[in-house]
Amino acid sequence: MSYITTYTGKHFNPVEPQEELLDIRDIAHSLSLVCRANGHVSHFYSVGQHSVACAREAAQRGLSVRVCMGCLLHDASEAYLSDVTRPIKGEMTRYLEVEERLQELIWRHFVPGEAFSEEERRQIFAIDDEMLSWEFARLMPEGCGTGGGRISAPLSADFREMSLVEEDFLALYKALRSKLQV
Repeated sequence: MSYITTYTGKHFNPVEPQEELLDIRDIAHSLSLVCRANGHVSHFYSVGQHSVACAREAAQRGLSVRVCMGCLLHDASEAYLSDVTRPIKGEMTRYLEVEERLQELIWRHFVPGEAFSEEERRQIFAIDDEMLSWEFARLMPEGCGTGGGRISAPLSADFREMSLVEEDFLALYKALRSKLQV
């Protein structure tokens, strides 16, 4: 079998993705069920929660709606590929190629306009890294980095029911999408 069956019943090949099969409902649902840090956290905390938190932090900083949407969707490829921890991901050249191609397709599909500039990418991934530190300080037996001192949005790392995370993700997507020039 050269495809996965998504939550909405689509047959999706992540190695040869078809843009018309991308579905925000599949992404929101899947990411609400995938645990951060490969499950090595004090309690379930999803990639969906992380993504929503990143987008809220971008908004708190007054960054563009495009960057907020980029933050919300920055891990969306994981809905189709799953995730690999950072220590091993760097050793997986082919996985990185597939992940990058799929992530670019997702951004192009859901974020209208030009591809993200280098500055927009820097902003998205800076928030992702700072959020990682913030999350680890709250969810792991040891932190990593600065503890997320730069995070200023009112956030919580408490357990959140998966269906509520999915609803939050979709609601935030719809709100951001309505602000983008379509």
